[in-house]
Amino acid sequence: MKPATKRSTLASLAAGALALSLSPMAVHAQGKEKVSLMLNWYLYSEHAPFFLGKERGYFEAEGIDLDIQEGRGSGPTIQAVAAKSVPFGYADVGTMIKVAAKGAPVKSVGVALQKSPMSVMGLSEKNIRKPEDIKGKIVAVTPGDSMSQIWPLFLKKTGLKESDFKTVAGDGQTKLNAVINGQADLLLGYLMDQNIKIQDATKKPVTVIPFADYGINMVVSGIIAHKDTLKDKPDLVKRFMRAATRAFEESEKNPEAAVDAMLKANAKAGVRDSLIVGLKLTTPLYRTPDAASNRPFRVSAKNMTETFALLQEYGGLEKSAGKVEDYYTNEFLP
Repeated sequence: MKPATKRSTLASLAAGALALSLSPMAVHAQGKEKVSLMLNWYLYSEHAPFFLGKERGYFEAEGIDLDIQEGRGSGPTIQAVAAKSVPFGYADVGTMIKVAAKGAPVKSVGVALQKSPMSVMGLSEKNIRKPEDIKGKIVAVTPGDSMSQIWPLFLKKTGLKESDFKTVAGDGQTKLNAVINGQADLLLGYLMDQNIKIQDATKKPVTVIPFADYGINMVVSGIIAHKDTLKDKPDLVKRFMRAATRAFEESEKNPEAAVDAMLKANAKAGVRDSLIVGLKLTTPLYRTPDAASNRPFRVSAKNMTETFALLQEYGGLEKSAGKVEDYYTNEFLP
């Protein structure tokens, strides 16, 4: 072997070794980092992609040992991220903006649901077809969750007042039971979650009144992180979002596999067929028409600007809240 050729070969081997040392699999080989993700609620179809990503090793390939925790509303999840109790949260981005505007050091690093599934719903036999029909009825809500944060905006948009109806409060299951057992006429829910559970329990049709039908097409669920995490661990954020993006893409292609992965992790997550229906209703919410070619989580500036304007006009967000760019970024996405 000629000396020049030998040097070239050694250089190539060294370059290859360096590339391997920087690859996601090499990170895994060097030891995984335990990373927690707190969800916005008890498990339902929307969460299935994270379990698919974990089962198929997408997070593991990025050096992440993912721990998925159930939540009790977007508000508490955002508080947990702000307190650094967990590095990542999956929560309502509109709620996060309102909390961050008051000083919470959190930011969205990817928006999963870019069309709003928020709705008010009840059994069709109650004859509640439009907002006007809510007058005199009983509405079940969960204080602190994303829908209760946006509910006042829906009321303003539709000309309703709090005094037009009665409200009962409870956690997710209590809220469902109230409608199922006739103690409440309606509840605030997502059009791919609670309505399916009510139908499963009662075997009766449910009428859904989407917030989006009344001009509230805001971004909803997304990944949030502490600003210190973005500054001190940018590589972790990039690896996390790379795995999450891949998991959501694969869930679009195979919702059945995503649901099966979630049920394997927690058999009490729901009824398989209903969860599959729910996830199939969820994936169209990943993109808006102006961002139809984007990969999951990459939200358009137009969508975020409209959300920010709605929050300022109707949602109690102060005009002094700064710019929408202060609250989200796409820079950590693949």
